Amino acid sequence: MSRIELSNVYIEFPVYGHRSFRKALVAKCGGGIFGMVAGDDTETVIIRALNDINLTLETGDRLGLIGHNGAGKTTMLKVMAGVLPPAMGKVHIEGRVSPMFSTGLGMDPEDSGYENINTMGLYLGMAPWEIRERLPEIEAFCELGEFLNLPVRTYSSGMMVRLSFAVVTCIEPEILLLDEGLGAGDARFAEKAKRRVDRLIESSSILALASHSTGMIRSMCNKAILLDHGRIVQHGDVENVIATYDEMNRQALAAEAR
Repeated sequence: MSRIELSNVYIEFPVYGHRSFRKALVAKCGGGIFGMVAGDDTETVIIRALNDINLTLETGDRLGLIGHNGAGKTTMLKVMAGVLPPAMGKVHIEGRVSPMFSTGLGMDPEDSGYENINTMGLYLGMAPWEIRERLPEIEAFCELGEFLNLPVRTYSSGMMVRLSFAVVTCIEPEILLLDEGLGAGDARFAEKAKRRVDRLIESSSILALASHSTGMIRSMCNKAILLDHGRIVQHGDVENVIATYDEMNRQALAAEAR
C-alpha cells in the first residue's frame, strides 16, 4: 500500500537582499509573506510558501493540483518527494517516489553523465546493483552515446533534460509526482517521453499532477486541490474544485478590467 500524509505542513523561505526590495516585496505580496525577522542589524523577509497543509493520499488516488503561478503547486510536489523538509509539521511517505518536476535532480555539472546516473539513481532510492541493472535501458533511452563519458557541463540544456528524464523514469514508481511544465527536449524525444509517462501513470499507485489545464485534470484525476497563496482553498471533487478555480479567474479578470 502506498501513502502520502502531510500534517500541518508549513514551508518557509528566507529572502535576503536590499532593504528597499524587501519592503516592496512585503507591500506587493502580503498574502504570501510571513513577516520580517530582525537580527544582527539586518532584516530578513520570510515567505510562507505553504501554510498549514493537511492532506492524505492513498492507493488509487489521482490528485490534481490547481492554482495560479506561485500558488504552491510545485512546492507541494517537492514536499511529497521529500525534497523540501517542512519548517513545521510532519510528512510521511510510504512507497517508491518518482519526482518528475525537475530536470536537474541531484545533477553535478562537473561529473560525467555516467557519474550523474549513479548519483541521481541513489537520490531516487535505487540500490547500486539496481542502477547497474538499469544502465543499458538508461543509455538507450537518453541516446547520448559517448557524451555519457563527458562532464555534464559540456551538455546542451536538451541533453541534460534527456539524461535526467531517462533516469527518473527508469524506475517503476508507486507514487508519481508530475508537473506539466517539465520539458523533454526536441519534438521527437518529447513524443517518446510522453509514451513513457503515459505508461508510468497507468502503473503508479498514486498520482499527483500540478497543472493549469483543467482538461488535463479532468482526464487524469479523481480528486483535486485548489491552492491560493500556499493555502488549500478547496479539496475534493474535481468538477467542484475546477468550478471554484474558474470563478476565481473570472473575478480576477473583472477586477483587472475596472
